[in-house]
Amino acid sequence: LKVIAIDEQLRVIYEDNVHFDKDLPEFKTQGGVYIHSDRLTVTSPVLMWVKALDMILEKMKSSGFNFSQVRAMSGAGQQHGSVYWKKGSIQILENASSELPLHQSLKGCFSVRDSPIWMDSSTASQCRALEKALGGAQHLASVTGSRAYERFTGNQIAKIYSQNPEVYEQTERISLVSSFAASLFLGTYAPIDYSDGSGMNLLQIWEKAWSKPCLDACAPGLEERLGCPVPSHSVLGPISSYYSQRYGFSPDCKIVAFTGDNPASLAGMRLQEGDIAISLGTSDTLFLWIQEPTPALEGHILCNPVDSQTYMALLCFKNGSLMRERIRDDCASGSWDEFSKALSSTVAGNGGNLGFYFDVMEITPEAVGIHRFNRDNQKVPRFPKEVEIRALIEGQFMAKRIHAEKLGYRVCK
Repeated sequence: LKVIAIDEQLRVIYEDNVHFDKDLPEFKTQGGVYIHSDRLTVTSPVLMWVKALDMILEKMKSSGFNFSQVRAMSGAGQQHGSVYWKKGSIQILENASSELPLHQSLKGCFSVRDSPIWMDSSTASQCRALEKALGGAQHLASVTGSRAYERFTGNQIAKIYSQNPEVYEQTERISLVSSFAASLFLGTYAPIDYSDGSGMNLLQIWEKAWSKPCLDACAPGLEERLGCPVPSHSVLGPISSYYSQRYGFSPDCKIVAFTGDNPASLAGMRLQEGDIAISLGTSDTLFLWIQEPTPALEGHILCNPVDSQTYMALLCFKNGSLMRERIRDDCASGSWDEFSKALSSTVAGNGGNLGFYFDVMEITPEAVGIHRFNRDNQKVPRFPKEVEIRALIEGQFMAKRIHAEKLGYRVCK
């Protein structure tokens, strides 16, 4: 859990974090999660998140941070995680005693103690059922921006309903991690924002409303448990009196809708129409601002957090930095300097030599193996080292552009 405070000139005046494994060892998480025995189910304890919030605010208080100067607050949460509030919890949330840390007041408030999160892949049968109910994967993508994904919230809710209907029956509200965090500050249930809500397989991304066929395919009475979605920049209301009394926040401090971590990256990097951002990691993630999306079986279309009339697209590529590091080790003696020199020694277009590099099964497209083609479009077993390096880099970035264009991206001239 991270906190950052900025002034009106956007200067950072405070930042800190709580590390779940190290600072909250009583929850016995690894990487902040529990990986269950089936190796498919992955969850996080909800109370750990609440206790982390208590801890970070106490750290700020003991450092002398002046909470009364905070004018507004918003945040981002990991996409696809979900929190299940037990019936009667809203009264406890609204009336939490400022004498107690929040986790003590809320410890009995969750019908599901361990939240399914983005790493979970245990809902394959629910995904198949949702796609079937909507008339196929492409039709579901056309409605919700994505085909059915195991981590997406609708499929997680469907699993809970089918396996534990009594737990679902006890649940009065379902939050995403983002709207859950906003609820803690608001002192009442915060709505889900359009942008994070687009990662659920439940929201009609065009009308910005829940899709009745999707809701019906997942669980009964789901619409009232989700509440009405709102634009991502909505001011939800003033901060709960709990924080004014316990920490000295101004009662006028505004809570702005929280959103998912991916939409927040688009907003934080100040992308505009025609811009693409690429995060180069173990997996490479590409996100972009688009006006007229064409949802496909690969990638995701989300509502844009900055402009509710436009969209953002998200594509994930599994063969990212590990693939680049292997070619660096094979062709440049493990040195990025040598890798860069070799890349600079070749010309754009690589003399017509082209390569596709997938050490592991790729997401976009679904392919595996190393495939090299020379200028005559003949498959070849190897390239010279400097040609290999450029083929890798050009191949990876061309693939990103091609798949972005399939989702509706247009290169601005």
